[in-house]
Amino acid sequence: MKLTRLAPRAEAADDGEAARSLVQAFALYQDELLGTLFHLVGNVEDARDALQETFVKCWRNRDGLSVVENLKAWIFRVALNTGRDLRRATGRRRRLLQEGAHEMLVTTERHTRSELEDAEELALVRRAVSDLRPEEQDVFLLRQNAGLTYDQIGRELGIPPGTVRTRMRLAIAKLRAALAAQ
Repeated sequence: MKLTRLAPRAEAADDGEAARSLVQAFALYQDELLGTLFHLVGNVEDARDALQETFVKCWRNRDGLSVVENLKAWIFRVALNTGRDLRRATGRRRRLLQEGAHEMLVTTERHTRSELEDAEELALVRRAVSDLRPEEQDVFLLRQNAGLTYDQIGRELGIPPGTVRTRMRLAIAKLRAALAAQ
């Protein structure tokens, strides 16, 4: 699709609409994005940094929103790429050290056994998701956190829906195996 140059006044109006759409989408998807980024980077601070960086990247590219078919999918794809970049930059070693330090924190809050078990199970799931191959993580997180269909994921990743289904089956099988081993 060829983009035509808009007149300055129309372009300003279009940019305002694109900016409003982007801000509204981020407000709507913020919690899901943060959860997705947390799965990728392993801690809340880095996930928040990645969320801010995701918004900045999207904001810089808002002039291209008129050709984006699915704004949610586009934002989540930018978030996945940003989270992976951050994870590579900080390194797996740092994340593991932080997880260990987090588990060693002493708290004065009283938790029920059920709350502690839930937190432990959540940590296991996060670890299992982080151990998936990047292409399996993409499919799993876009399906589970972004709520995209297999067809939408395929379009966003540039792969056939059958490949999306295969990667999802592999991801689920690996997650089940990892959690059953615990």
